[in-house]
Amino acid sequence: MELGISTFVETTPDAATGNTISHAERLREVVEEIVLADQVGLDVYGVGEHHRHDYAASSPAVVLAAAASQTTRIRLTSAVMILSSADPVRVFQDFATLDGLSNGRAEIMVGRGSFLESFPLFGYDLNDYEELFEEKLDLLLRIQQSEIVTWNGKHRSAIHELGIYPRPVQEQLPVWIGSAGSLESAVRAGKLGLPFVLAIIGAVQPLDYAEQVHLYKQAAGEAGFDVSKLPIASHSHGFVAKSQEEAIETFFPSTFARTNVRALEKGTPPYTRANYDEACSFEGALYVGDPDTVAKKIIHLRKHVGVTRFFLHMPHGTMPHQDVMEAIRLFGTEVAPRVREEVQRWEQSQR
Repeated sequence: MELGISTFVETTPDAATGNTISHAERLREVVEEIVLADQVGLDVYGVGEHHRHDYAASSPAVVLAAAASQTTRIRLTSAVMILSSADPVRVFQDFATLDGLSNGRAEIMVGRGSFLESFPLFGYDLNDYEELFEEKLDLLLRIQQSEIVTWNGKHRSAIHELGIYPRPVQEQLPVWIGSAGSLESAVRAGKLGLPFVLAIIGAVQPLDYAEQVHLYKQAAGEAGFDVSKLPIASHSHGFVAKSQEEAIETFFPSTFARTNVRALEKGTPPYTRANYDEACSFEGALYVGDPDTVAKKIIHLRKHVGVTRFFLHMPHGTMPHQDVMEAIRLFGTEVAPRVREEVQRWEQSQR
C-alpha cells in the first residue's frame, strides 16, 4: 500500500486574514512540502495542472523537477496533466527529463480536465473534448513504448519516423489515467491496461467507487491483462492533526471557502457546515482527523474498494504553510506506518 500527497498549489485568499499569497511564494512552499514528504517516508507526491489566477502550478513537471534534486526516494507525478490541451511529445519530454533528474522516480497522471481554461488558452475547441483526449493519449502511449515514432491524427501534425528524446531512466515511463468517477474512464483505462486513479471527492461515499474498480478490472481482464499487477489509486481531500477536533476545525475554513467558490462557479448549491461534518464521518469522502482515524479510513478503503495507492490531497484552498507541514509529518510518521502494517497483515490473511 503506497501513501502520498497531492496538491493543486492553490493561491486563494486566506480564510482567516483575507491575504493572498503570491504564486512565487506558494511554489517555493510546495517544494518544501515535497522535500518533507520524502524525509518522512511517503511514497509519492502529485502536483496538478491549472491555468487560472488561484492556482500557481501551470507546469507540474517544472515544480517537481525543483524538488527532484532535494529528494531521494519519493516518486514524483502530475495529478493530473490536462492531456487534451497539451502536446504529448512535450509532456513526454518534460517527464522524461524529470525522470533523469530524479533517477527514475517520475510518473505521468493524465486526465481530460474538469477545469476548462486550458482549452481556449492553447487554441482547442471544447466540442472536441473527448476526441482530443483519445487521440493524444494514443500518441503519448506510442512515445512511451517506442523511441522512434510514426503517428498520424486529426488534431496534430503527423510524425514520421522521428526520435523523441530524452528517454527516461525507467524502462517505461508510467502513465496513469485519472478520473473523477466516470464509468467510461474506468473501462477505457482497463482496456488499455493502464494504472487507474479515482478522485473520490464531494458529496460521495468512498465505498460507492467499488463499482468503477470492478469495471476497470473486468475490462482489463477481458483485454488480456493480469489484473493482479495493475495499480489502483484514489485521491481525496483531507488533513491530519494531533487530535480529531483540531483536524476538523483547522481544515474547515479553507475547505468551506474554496468549495463555495467552486459551487458559485458551477451553479451548484452552497456548501454548509453540515455537508462538511457529514463528509468527515467515517463513511464520508474527507479524510480528516487524528492519525488513528485517518489510518482506519484508508485501511477501510483498501479492504472494500481495492486501492493500492492513496493520495491525501492538501491543502484544500489556502492554509498556513506550517499547518500543512505538520500534517505531512503526521501522515508520514504516524498514519502511513499504521496503514502499511495493517494492510500487510490483512493481505497475508487473504492468501
